[in-house]
Order: sequence, then structure tokens, then C-alpha cells
Amino acid sequence: MLKNLRDITQAVAAAHDLHSALELLVSQTKSAMATECCSIYLLEEQQLVLSATDGLEPDAVGQVKMPLSEGLVGLVAEREEPINLADANQHPRFKKFVEAEEESFRAFLAVPIIYQKNILGVLVVQQADARQFDEGEEAFLMTLAAQLAMAIRNLRIKAEVECSPDQLHFTGTSAANGVAIAHALVLGGQIALEQPQQRTSDVSYEEQRLNSAIEACKDMLTSLSQRFDQEQDNEVVSIFSALLLLLDKASLGGEYVKEVREGWCAVSAVSRVSLRYIEQFTQMQDLYLKERAGDIRDLGLRVLRLLIEPQRMELEPDLPVILVTKEADATMLAEFPRHKLVGIVTELGGVNSHAAILARALGVPAIIGVEGVLSAAIDKKLLIINANRGQLHVSPAPALIAEYRNLISAEKALQNKYAQELDLPAQTLDGKRIHLYLNAGLLSSLASEIANGADGVGLYRTEIPFMLHQRFPSESEQVKVYSQVLEAANDRPVVMRTLDVGGDKPLSYFPINEENPFLGWRGIRLSLDHPELFLVQLRAMIQAGGEKGQLHILLPMVSSLEEIDQAIAYLEQAYSELKSDVNKNIVKPKLGIMLEVPALLYQISEVAKRVDFVSVGSNDLTQYLLAVDRNNPRVSTLYDCYHPGILRALKRARFDCWQYHLPVSVCGELAGEPIGVLLLVAMGYDQLSMNQGSLARVNYLLRRVSHHDLSELLQMALTLSTGQEVRELVREYFESRELGAILN
Repeated sequence: MLKNLRDITQAVAAAHDLHSALELLVSQTKSAMATECCSIYLLEEQQLVLSATDGLEPDAVGQVKMPLSEGLVGLVAEREEPINLADANQHPRFKKFVEAEEESFRAFLAVPIIYQKNILGVLVVQQADARQFDEGEEAFLMTLAAQLAMAIRNLRIKAEVECSPDQLHFTGTSAANGVAIAHALVLGGQIALEQPQQRTSDVSYEEQRLNSAIEACKDMLTSLSQRFDQEQDNEVVSIFSALLLLLDKASLGGEYVKEVREGWCAVSAVSRVSLRYIEQFTQMQDLYLKERAGDIRDLGLRVLRLLIEPQRMELEPDLPVILVTKEADATMLAEFPRHKLVGIVTELGGVNSHAAILARALGVPAIIGVEGVLSAAIDKKLLIINANRGQLHVSPAPALIAEYRNLISAEKALQNKYAQELDLPAQTLDGKRIHLYLNAGLLSSLASEIANGADGVGLYRTEIPFMLHQRFPSESEQVKVYSQVLEAANDRPVVMRTLDVGGDKPLSYFPINEENPFLGWRGIRLSLDHPELFLVQLRAMIQAGGEKGQLHILLPMVSSLEEIDQAIAYLEQAYSELKSDVNKNIVKPKLGIMLEVPALLYQISEVAKRVDFVSVGSNDLTQYLLAVDRNNPRVSTLYDCYHPGILRALKRARFDCWQYHLPVSVCGELAGEPIGVLLLVAMGYDQLSMNQGSLARVNYLLRRVSHHDLSELLQMALTLSTGQEVRELVREYFESRELGAILN
């Protein structure tokens, strides 16, 4: 049975179109179950339509239709559960379709096909003899339907796209608000370094192809290096400079050519050379040389992309694009000139994935979980992305374009309106002062992010510079980066989070493969297991902080008091060494922890004895309290930071920190959302850290609400049962005070 399941599933998934897939499904299922008839009905406009059959009259396909309220097939869909009958003709819901010629069949087994709570159709097997299908047969058909639901869903989307290639409409989940109009740049899935080993009979042609790809790669790397050099982002410049050196004839570039001259095609040559050298370098004992394997892999993939997908990353001058890809990452976003990238659309990812957080930091509209978008031929077509509503319009009509242009103008007018008050303090109508800080991570844009209205940097994500390197940055490299961050903050406080990789933030040169990465080796756990890396980072931070007392250090993913004690010991070691060897007047930074792991909610009294402050990471705290992977689109609807249970946890954290005189802030995405801001302020939080794009809007909002009124609003919210009810309640509050536009 397992082999049959695998064979049928693979055959359907590999089919080129929906019709072929359904034909294969019914014929192979009929054979596997040794029955006389198998049919599939798909739900179309609230009607179940016979879409393929092996056993009924073929001409009935597309002709037999029934609403959910009719027939046994309708009953299966209506109840969302299987029906197994020895004699279907005797059931009161049996409905005879003469054109299908099914009167000879009596035994009937049907199971629903469900994808993410939505009925897609019904799979049916029938037999002439009156008998009930046994438990094994029923379990097989149910398992098959469950496994095929996603494949059928994707094939249906593809079929819809092919039938109506113009004015398509896709929906997804909003990851970063905003609206934009631009042409699509589609980057299909990832290119593998492992390519087929193919010989060539035309060596000169393959060498010419390879040389063209190498020169194009050099031009791209030079352009990127110059752009980041102008932005004074030396850490990124060093990456591209190292790759340029590897392309030289005396290095990997020459090895690629040599392999082609030995008779391999260009793609195979780059693959073979890259894999060979990666294996050699990863076996070296010297850590620096071992880390060069990451550079070799990165370069190989860049050259392969230019060979396999030429001109994919070439952008026309001054033409903005909306990036459409399977999943965006930090390196991919870094390759785009800031003024060219106006929107991001991905098939995968979660609303609080690292790519989504980066999109919000860049102020770029983004929607994720857009199923089937890569199957549509939308490259270079005009798109409208409405990330406020999770909508993507392809080849929109002129009237729709005009409507959205007006919407964009109105949004800009609102942003300008908010910005006019940015110099004024964020203070409620009844005098409650709220301190607003910035979340940052991309050094090249940090100077512009430290704008008027920010009280400092509430979260600097040090992992982003690590992600942009092809190796662990040295102590001196880190000192330089952290010094630039502190300098950009103009003596305002800066909270730097120690390395927080793992989960949705991988390092290409330090892969971590785990079945459940969000509950695995990440954050402070990794740092404590690698004190040689942790001490380098702590020393770099302390040196950058110097004698000012401006720097605060934040520990991520802390789950026990023992971890805090170990981290404190390493901080003391780093500080003592620097005080003794470098600068006796150097200041020891304040130390804080991120409150993300629920267990620490019940240990605030002990935490307060060890650290100077707490920062609530609402993204992960929500994920762990609700047991929902925030990057998994299948359960994304369950991830709800307004769940009353989450709100009660946040309220308790604020009360306990106040009780033990422990300063506390919120640095998760909730702190930059208008609804979240009002609820957090009502709880007593007076330090909020957010992306730069949210700062002016939040400041404007806080100056128009009363802290006393918010307290009453919170009490009502905490009595509700669902996050949706909480949203509706707070939206009514916004509307009653004519602040509804802030939510758009």
C-alpha cells in the first residue's frame, strides 16, 4: 500500500496539467484498490463537477454537476468526512445521474479532498457487488486524498492562470504594508550547485559561454561593490571584493576554463570545480581557509545563474521592479539597489520570517504565501501589489491602475502628515510619555533610520552583518561595524542583540540542519556552545562602546537562569580583559535579556537579580505560547499576537517587571502596529521599538489618544475570546476618534 501511495502521489505531482493529473489519479487508484470504478469531483462555484473517471461514462465528465446539498458526493463534501456504503442506492441522499451510467454500481466509498480547511473535491471508488469497503481500503483512500490535496490545489491554480493569462488576481498574507505599481522580476527557484555531468563536442562555444558569464559576473560584483562603497558599507564591499578576486584567471576563474578545455560543458565545469574545491577547503584544519568554502559556493552559484538564467538580475535603468520568488533572503535583497525594489512577493515564508522583517525594515511592501504565482507567466508584466490587503493584481485594467495611483498619492500625503509631527514628543493627551526606539540591522541604511523622533536604537540585529559575510567577521571588523552604529545614534542609547541565528536566520557558512529549528540550536544557546565566537562579539561590542555608557547588550532566546549566569561570566571575562589590556576607563555595558521563551514569564523575580533590563520579543513569545511555527503558511492563520492569551501574558510580564523594578520594552512587530501600540501602552509599556517606517505614524497616533481611555479599552479586550474580536474592538475605538486612516 505504501508503494501504491507513493507511486500515485508522484505521478499526479509530476503531471504537466490538471486534466492529465486527474486522469492518472483515477486510473491508478482504481488499479491499486482493485475496484471497478474511480471518479473525482472538484468543487467549482459551489457545485461538485465530475472532473475525471475510470468506470463511469467518459462523456459525463464536465456534465454531471451537483450542489453540496444534493447526492452522496455532496453529503461527503458537506460533512467533510468519508461515507462507506454497501449499497448506495438505498441511501436517501442517493441521486441518479443517467448520463453517468452508474446504476450498475452498488458499493460506494467516498472521501473529501481538503486543503487548509477548504473543500477542493471528493474522491470516489465504486463496485458492482454490494459490500462495504474494509477499514484498510478506507484508510488508503483517505491517506491518498490528504497527500494529494496540495498537488491538486497547485494544479488548479496553474490551470486557472493558463485559461486567463491577463488581469490575474492572487492573494496572500501581508508581511509588510504598502502599495506599489511596477513590473515583475520573477526569480524561479534556487539553482543547485550539483549539476548534471555533461561532456561537450564544441569546446570553443562552451568556453565562449563561460567567459561571457564570468565577465557578466565581474560587472555585477563591481557594480554592487561600488554601490555599497558609496553607502560606506565596508563590510558588504569586502564580500564582493573577495568574490572578484576568486574570478581571476589565476584562481577559480582559470579553473573553470581549464575544466571546459578538458571537454566539459560550461555548466558542468563550474559545478565540478566548485564541488571539488569546496570539499578540499571544508576538510582543512585552518578555520579561515575552511570558511573560504562559502565564498567558492557563492561564486559558483552566481556564475551558474548567469549560465542557466542569463539576464535574470539585469535591471533596466531607473525601472523599479516587484520581486517575485519562492523565498527571499537577506543576500538577495542586498543585491537590489534600494530605489529599484518596490515590492516583494513570495510563495513561501511566514509573516514574521526574517525576510519579512527585513522587508518592513526597508519599507518595501511584501506579501507571502502567494500560491501558484511562480507557475504564472508574469515575468516583466505590470503588477499592482496591495500588501495592506494581501493582494496582487497582474496586468491590471487602466481603471484599476488609476485607482491605485490615487491610493498611493493619498498614502504619501498621510505619511507626510505624520512626518510633520515627528520632532514632537510621543506623549498621550493626558501626559503619558512613551519612548520610541528603532529596530535596525542594515548598516548601509542605518544613518537615515536614526531620524528625528527616535529616542535611540531599541534593537540592533547583529546577525545581519554576519549573514552578509561569507565567514564569521573578525573582532576588528565587528568593532568597526558596531562603532558606526553607535556613532549614527548620536549619543542616544543603542541596544545590540548578540548573534541570533538559527530558525529562519541561517548562515550559509555555518549551516544548522534540524528537524525543528525554532526549538533547536539558536540564539544564546549557540553562543554559549561557541565561547570563542561569543567572546569575540562581546569584546567587539565593549570596545565600540568605549567610555560613553551608550551601549546596552541584549541576549536572545534565553530559556534558563543558568544561561544568563554563563553569559554574565563571559561578559565579565571580556570586560576584564579589555579593561586590563586596552582601556582602563572602558565602560561595562548594561545587560538585558529578550523575553521570548514562556518559562521566563514565571521567573521575572530571579531575572531581575541578574540583568539590568528586559526586552519582550513578541514575535517568538507568540510563536511559543501558541505552539505555531510563524514561518509555516499552513498554520499561519493560528499565529495571532492579539490572541487574548498572548495579551494576558504581555500584561503579566509588564506587571512583574514593574514589581521588581526591572525596565522593560517591547521590540517585536507588535510594537509598530497601531492596534498593538494602544494595547501595549494601556498595559503600562512606555518603551517601544519598531521599524523606521512605523515611527512617524505611531508618534502621530499616541499624541491623539488618552492613556486613561486606553486602560478601559484594554480591560474590555481582555474579556474577549478571540484575536479577531480584539481587533474589531480596537478598530471601533479608532473609528470613534476619527483615526481609522491610520489602520490602512
